[in-house]
Amino acid sequence: MEQIYTQIRQYIDENRQPMLNLWRDLVNTESGTTQIDGVNAVCSILRREMENAGIHTRVRAIQNSGDMLIGEWNPGSSKAPLLLIGHMDTVFKEGAAKENPFRVDENGMAHGPGVLDMKAGLVMALYTVKALDSVDWKERPIKFIFASDEENLHMRSDAKEIFAEEAAGALAAFNFETGYMDNRFVVGRKGGGPVSIRIHGRASHSGIAPEKGRSAVLEAAHKIVEIESQNDIMRGRLMNCGMVDGGIGENTIPDSCEVRIGIRFPNAEVRDEIFEILHRATNHNSVPDTTAELDLSRVMQCMDTTDGVMALFHHLQRTAHDCGFGEIGCFQVGGLSDSGITVACGVPTVCGMGVRGEGNHTPDEYAEVESLFQRSVLAACAAYTLNDDFAKAAE
Repeated sequence: MEQIYTQIRQYIDENRQPMLNLWRDLVNTESGTTQIDGVNAVCSILRREMENAGIHTRVRAIQNSGDMLIGEWNPGSSKAPLLLIGHMDTVFKEGAAKENPFRVDENGMAHGPGVLDMKAGLVMALYTVKALDSVDWKERPIKFIFASDEENLHMRSDAKEIFAEEAAGALAAFNFETGYMDNRFVVGRKGGGPVSIRIHGRASHSGIAPEKGRSAVLEAAHKIVEIESQNDIMRGRLMNCGMVDGGIGENTIPDSCEVRIGIRFPNAEVRDEIFEILHRATNHNSVPDTTAELDLSRVMQCMDTTDGVMALFHHLQRTAHDCGFGEIGCFQVGGLSDSGITVACGVPTVCGMGVRGEGNHTPDEYAEVESLFQRSVLAACAAYTLNDDFAKAAE
């Protein structure tokens, strides 16, 4: 095995410049979530690179977003695939790449919009497979799923459903999201996102015919008190009724109101508790003749720290030791990612496989260039040694 690890490392070393060139091209191609043409341009670059590497590609059209890119390598194998996942969009506005283009400073840190989150990870996923191909590894299929609107949590699209459909049945997944400077990898993430309750009442003049009105705003107030009274900070059951929109003026009893709520949960059990609280508050009314609807469509799944997730991390940990990467750790974080989708599908996932760096979502975002190569070697070596023994341990 040591010889294989050496060959993988040699391949990555020989391709440092092409990897940097692709990283530069992706960063300088703006792809803010709402810049659909830009996201599709990144998709086209990656699709070209994949096809040149012998990876079959296809795209899935996504509502109100750029295309999702699917890559399939060694599809003839009957075994369950390993997933390499990530996203092509960034949080930055148009013009960010012109103001802050890709560059590497004298300390070996790369800069530019999305340089860390997560253009580097896309390069690493591609070169993971190219490194495996260089040592003639064909143990199982590898499937890429690159989303186009992760940064807005797929709020306005059907990407979550399509992502889950593509991920179903996989053996395991590596998510090339931002890596951490202390070499801890992510084995758990909170779930959550925005939800809303829209309340319907009956409008009436507040002075001439108040008895005819049914205040949607008053009903919203009852629901807010009911919901927020059931927060449990110690258990991570969080519901913040952060925005209320209703009414047209002081002289009119309002016939509509929307309460927008931010929720967070550490695991599926607490998620189900929150959903029950929200459903109960929606279906119960204190103001007679009011009705309400609950919208949970934009909630992102939590990444549960399952036995399968930990089995995959321990496999990665052993590989890191054996291939010379060094000691690694794991932890749980609050930020959301598509790892929640894969784990909810029953696919063990390790997240934070991407390049090391800091400053996500800011103009000061930077990434450590050397880690691009080191972690690509680790990912390829971990994929190479992922076998049926892992599958048994993950069950």
